[in-house]
Amino acid sequence: MKKEFFESDIGEAYVKAIHPTGLKIYILEKPQYNSAYAIFGTKYGSIDTCFSVNGEETKVPEGIAHFLEHKLFESEDGDAFTKYAKTGAYANAFTSFDKTCYLFSCSDKFYENLDILLNFVQSPYFTQATVEKEQGIIGQEIRMYDDSPAWRVMFNMLLAMYKNHPVRIDIAGTVDSISKIDADLLYKCYNTFYNPSNMFICIAGNVDTEQVLKKIKDSIKVSEGLEITRINQAEPDSVCENYVEQNLAVAQPLFCFGYKEKIENEVRSVKQRIATAVLMEIIAGEVSPLYKQLTDKGLINDEFDSEYFNGQGYSAVIFEGESSDPELVAELIKAEVDRLKNEGIDKKLFSAVRCGMYGNAIRLFNSVEGIAMQLVDCAMNDSCLFDEIKYLKSITVEDVYKRLSLLDNEKTVLSVIKPMEA
Repeated sequence: MKKEFFESDIGEAYVKAIHPTGLKIYILEKPQYNSAYAIFGTKYGSIDTCFSVNGEETKVPEGIAHFLEHKLFESEDGDAFTKYAKTGAYANAFTSFDKTCYLFSCSDKFYENLDILLNFVQSPYFTQATVEKEQGIIGQEIRMYDDSPAWRVMFNMLLAMYKNHPVRIDIAGTVDSISKIDADLLYKCYNTFYNPSNMFICIAGNVDTEQVLKKIKDSIKVSEGLEITRINQAEPDSVCENYVEQNLAVAQPLFCFGYKEKIENEVRSVKQRIATAVLMEIIAGEVSPLYKQLTDKGLINDEFDSEYFNGQGYSAVIFEGESSDPELVAELIKAEVDRLKNEGIDKKLFSAVRCGMYGNAIRLFNSVEGIAMQLVDCAMNDSCLFDEIKYLKSITVEDVYKRLSLLDNEKTVLSVIKPMEA
């Protein structure tokens, strides 16, 4: 295997290896820790509903990536969760907009658990009978999320923000879309996106790198790499609606307020994402003037948060939380954006935010789970684990100010979940 070694000035180091199949492997040893965390993932998420391989275009039902995640735990010789239960490991999986990950954490029997992970992710077993059974299970899950205020406030915003991009559709799909899934479609998607050339393994904790690489080398099934082309409809820069609301069982209104950025085909660079994250803290982070104003007025509580939502063909700056007056919160955020554009960014505030974020980036290395998830980000974006620390050291006020131009108060969506009417 081809190997690269990366080292930082904070005393951390990791290995990136590339298997002959194209599989990327990232390992960061923490010998002083008692636990380890492992992730086997693929660059395949809910937005990958239309793609082509070797010129053959395929369109699949929404929700199939999530459906496949559920089914992959089953095999002819038993359920993977049952096997993990015998070793005492914690196991889970998740599907997001752009990836699917299978993971476990444990304090012993790491290599036995790694065997389970490597085996079941590479051993699909689908029958029409088990697919039909899963349709009922996932259908119930979809209906449950339809009643979840925290889930709906986000997806209502995405529906109002995006006209064509599949990011607007629930990750699990709809009851109607999953009814169109069959075993043949699952195998087609599996054989396309679960090709090792499209996958990655990220491990952090008390492990031995060479032993891990040998086990992976002996376990990965050899196959030719595929060139996958994702196909999405053109997405306009404008939003569909500026305001959307729904009534659900909540004690206080929930809101999700987002700025739609100009659509680009590529995911933002690490430096751009970090500059945007710094900007969001300057706008409404805990040390910002606006945050103090919002808390003093009783307009937000500890649930208030922000997120830079960015991937292939979609990008948005989002502020969310609970408020008695979401519309006023949104107006105050827009006013603060205008103020910063006109007056510039206070250098002392910039310095405080940057230092705080740098400290958080260093503390992340105390968590094997946090490290493993950051390595996933490296695999998805072909970046270095230490890029965030590097850019937080060198980023300037001018870099952050440039990101302000992406925030257009005419291209915003406010999604609100209000209490049920009595």
